[in-house]
Amino acid sequence: MSTKDELRQVEEDLARLRAENQEVRDQIRDIGATDQVEISAMISQADEQVELIAGLERRRDALIQRLEEEGAR
Repeated sequence: MSTKDELRQVEEDLARLRAENQEVRDQIRDIGATDQVEISAMISQADEQVELIAGLERRRDALIQRLEEEGAR
């Protein structure tokens, strides 16, 4: 897989995870204070997604840097 293809895949994964994370957070807001156990689990899930997003953003930045270096050669 080329660096450009990998970057495109990371960007797609980021978009998907961000949308999923927003959906989970919207659900948490809509549920209200009725089921604390479920809300806690959903918050944990959203927090894990934020960590995944941060990792993908770091990967994306590294790929962009690699592409810039390849272009400078």
